[in-house]
Amino acid sequence: MKILVVDDELGSRLVVQAAVERLGHECVAATDGEEGWLRFVEEEPDVLVADCMMPGLDGLELCRKVRADPRPGYTYIVLVTVLGQREDILRGMEAGADDYLVKPVDPFDLQSRLIAAKRVTALQAELARYRAELAEQARTDALTGLGNRRALEEDLKTLHARSQRYGRRYCVAMCDVDHFKAYNDTYGHRAGDEALAAVAARISAMVRSGDDVYRYGGEEFLLVLPEQSLESGLVAVERVRAVVEQLAIPHAAGPGGVLTLSAGIAAFCPGEKTTPADLLVQADAALYRAKSAGRNRVAVPDVQR
Repeated sequence: MKILVVDDELGSRLVVQAAVERLGHECVAATDGEEGWLRFVEEEPDVLVADCMMPGLDGLELCRKVRADPRPGYTYIVLVTVLGQREDILRGMEAGADDYLVKPVDPFDLQSRLIAAKRVTALQAELARYRAELAEQARTDALTGLGNRRALEEDLKTLHARSQRYGRRYCVAMCDVDHFKAYNDTYGHRAGDEALAAVAARISAMVRSGDDVYRYGGEEFLLVLPEQSLESGLVAVERVRAVVEQLAIPHAAGPGGVLTLSAGIAAFCPGEKTTPADLLVQADAALYRAKSAGRNRVAVPDVQR
């Protein structure tokens, strides 16, 4: 583990540092609370061993700053006190400390704290990993592996704000698998799921690395194309439509006897007051035009500024 030792007393600091290194851990030292905070930010240690009484930023305030730090990861904090009084210990725990030591620090006591610290930090890292996995699952469609509507809303909000700030264009395209209800009725829901997964994989493989594809719901997919004008976006979505048709998934009710895709596209232009919700409405209206015109095609809204 990486241990940060913060103590303004040279002798005490050297004793703890030597014990930490003898136990096989990496040690980083600081001479006061202010330096300790800077080293904490730079080094991101697993464990902080800090003297409670220091001039300037003392151990309690350092502990509070560490606990208020928004970055991921957990640092196990051991406060060191001279008095060892119950009031000092409680104040330290209330400030966010996990444990304490009394000066002069006994190497055996320090070792026992570091064993506990290793267990706690390992558990915290595992919990963080599980939380990250759950957060990702909450944003992912189980069938296709694409982002779901929650992911779309979050990502599109971020893209829109960035595009407004820096004067960038982007497009959204609403895509719908043609006659999909008839496909399910004819070939069964399992075949329908397999077809949707195949379509999702082909679209994902087709778009640029900076583009995003989401499952909007049912047989609908939503493409988000940063840095694209309406004209260039039409070219990109037309390629998507073509590769889905080239999958040649048999569909008796589909145009040409295969599964096809219709799409509607809308574009955000810098300076407009259009919201992400407005663009989705425009793309949906364009999709309706594509469907009405015979399907297996890409359309734009009636009015596109």
